[in-house]
Amino acid sequence: MAHSLDIAMFCIHSCPLGQLGTRDTGGMNVYVREVSRHLGQMGHHVDIYTRAHDPYDAQVNSPFENVRVIHIQAGPMEDMGKMAQYSYLPDFALNMETFCMRYGANYDLVQSHYWLSGLMGQKYAFQWSVPHVVMFHTLGAIKNNLPLGEAESAVRLAAEYDLMHGAQRIISATALEKEELGRLYDADMRKISVIPCGVNTALFQPQDKSAARNALGLGAGKIILFVGRIEALKGIENLIYALSLLHYDARAKLFVVGGDEYSRPDVARLETLARELGVDAEFSGSVAHGLLPTYYSAADVSVVASYYESFCLVVLEALACRTPVVSTRVGVAPAVIRNGYNGFLVDDNSPQSLAVGLEAALCGGLKDADEIRRSVLDYSWEQTACRVEAEYRGILLKGG
Repeated sequence: MAHSLDIAMFCIHSCPLGQLGTRDTGGMNVYVREVSRHLGQMGHHVDIYTRAHDPYDAQVNSPFENVRVIHIQAGPMEDMGKMAQYSYLPDFALNMETFCMRYGANYDLVQSHYWLSGLMGQKYAFQWSVPHVVMFHTLGAIKNNLPLGEAESAVRLAAEYDLMHGAQRIISATALEKEELGRLYDADMRKISVIPCGVNTALFQPQDKSAARNALGLGAGKIILFVGRIEALKGIENLIYALSLLHYDARAKLFVVGGDEYSRPDVARLETLARELGVDAEFSGSVAHGLLPTYYSAADVSVVASYYESFCLVVLEALACRTPVVSTRVGVAPAVIRNGYNGFLVDDNSPQSLAVGLEAALCGGLKDADEIRRSVLDYSWEQTACRVEAEYRGILLKGG
């Protein structure tokens, strides 16, 4: 039997156990949590280093077998923007040095998630003379090419470029993202491995639609569901405009799951827009991850209106709950959505395109619900973790 690995995993800007749907938590948190959990079950030891966000958190806790989350203080113990956290990276490094001297640090390799974490991962991989594996989850250069008017910093772009060329291995969630890494950052395509994300099919199981609606206090009529953070990148404004164009059912309701106190101004603006357009929209805020299957099961269709997604777990989660998906051609959607089978792909996230896709889905004619769920059963977190482990062993076999 191959020996177990000791892995240092950096997820600095966002606590891997944080509430999903808030400003800096989403698919990356699910990824880190699920992959580390499965690696731990496989006998490997994973230490996840993150910035201390809450003074009530213990410095070290063990959420899963062989997995530790280690909170390192860097600036005030509160939520803050990514660039604010960047300014506290020297504090993070200093306090991590203190932790490692006190408790020891002996790892086979380092895995970093996102560019902020990558900066620390690169430092310690060099210091410990071990390989560095990076997964970016989102890319600044792609965001800067979108019509959102929110330019990513030169600091981020430079860091991403340096990490692409300094890491021993880059993990990409889709083949499309791999192509973008080469095109936008001149990354060495030979060291990029495509490993899709997964879905927890034990959690994301279909529920009786009527029971799910009763549990959420939802009545009759068509329910269109959006799950995700409240930000311009997600295209929620275009989605609201799309609902105003629907002819299929005047009772269609948009249910938005996601958001926190930082998104209140955006939510207020979107609520005003919905009222002005006569769209029935309800914003629930973020919910516990374990409640999402109830929301998916209550919906008639789940919508991804994003300009850009590196993978988009929402697509897999909704389909696993037998809920069809209307999505732009982002992330995993083109790989799993088959028009007229388990949903519809739209060419862009304009209101007109989204409305066409929604009407097609609401009018029915899709495969039966069991077939919709079967379309994602090949995606599992166990499989993702096994492929990640294989990458780790391959790098170590080559000596980094």
